Amino acid sequence: MQPQFQVAQKDGTVSYAGGNFSQFSRSRFMLRRARVKIDYLLRSKEKMPRTLFTFQIDATERGVIVRDMFIRLFETWKNNFSVSAGLFARPFGFEVNHSSSSRETPERGRMSQILMPGERDLGVMFSFEPLKLESKLNKIKFDAGFFNGQGVAGLTDFDSYKDFISRLNIRPHSIGNIDLSGGLSLLRGGWKNGTKYVYEINTSGSNKMFMVDSSEKNLGRYSPRHYYGADVQVKLNHNWGETEWRAEYWFGTQPGTIASTANPGALPTSNGIPLPTYVRHFDGAFFYFLQNIINTKHQLLIKYDWYDPNIKVKKDEIGKPGTNLSSTDIQYSTLGIGYVYHFNPQTKIIFYYDFVRNEATQLTGYTADLPDNILTCRIQFKF
Repeated sequence: MQPQFQVAQKDGTVSYAGGNFSQFSRSRFMLRRARVKIDYLLRSKEKMPRTLFTFQIDATERGVIVRDMFIRLFETWKNNFSVSAGLFARPFGFEVNHSSSSRETPERGRMSQILMPGERDLGVMFSFEPLKLESKLNKIKFDAGFFNGQGVAGLTDFDSYKDFISRLNIRPHSIGNIDLSGGLSLLRGGWKNGTKYVYEINTSGSNKMFMVDSSEKNLGRYSPRHYYGADVQVKLNHNWGETEWRAEYWFGTQPGTIASTANPGALPTSNGIPLPTYVRHFDGAFFYFLQNIINTKHQLLIKYDWYDPNIKVKKDEIGKPGTNLSSTDIQYSTLGIGYVYHFNPQTKIIFYYDFVRNEATQLTGYTADLPDNILTCRIQFKF
């Protein structure tokens, strides 16, 4: 459970620190997360996992939703393989799969929330994960699966295209008092064009701009959604507790509309009319520094992340007449600084401040940095 109080710089702040503020409010109490998770594990005669059923709900003032609902079947001959089916986390990246109950910072980064909204999706996944400690490969985990693509935002899959997602993860390996881990991630997918109008950046002229391809063959065709990611974690164990550094980088191609690069839960429309597709090339990263102070009860948090939804244009090109570039193409970065006090292994309090920065462009309303910093004070309990 995560009750919290937040203060923004102005009324109606657009935020990725728990959602947008209401029009006339700059402070709020909210129940950010309140989840109950049930796992039922059926073991073999050798006490190894055979079947796992997981069900999780999130019940807050905003409603009740299902977060997880899946079954995992384990191979019991060598105990190396499993298959999962249902609603569960996409196997992409470190931050997306790091549980909100144990993540140090209040929220995932802006890029995670836009490209992987809700973190979960419906699909099937095959995993290689040696469970026996004596296995020479027990530090390796490889997941690969097919997913609808719209995540928890959609009531059903709105097209027949599926996302293929995979991740190779090297679990922590100790070298003296240092633990090293990391991973590589891949997503190959896309979604259906609702119209024949597909816009892509033209860089051949003096002005970079979105140019339209209005060929009839574009209608119903797949627009690419391709992500590539790499991450590394380094943890130093010492007398105070731990010092940890994390770094993660994503890049790729993302279809969207002129107003959004978020993955849609339904085919994007306006008043029931399908919207043109805008294809952008993006990149972004997350960097964490976590430091225990004196002992494990006190922890310093520093996080920096950025998301550039359109790496082919620069800030001074956004807002030029006739380019079709919009506020959706603006790069954002966030520096978060926080402190955590652990009362016990189940309970902690977090004080965290987000310094949010956007590019200064020629676009009206975005010629300077917006006042959208956020202070979060949270009590967090898990059992």
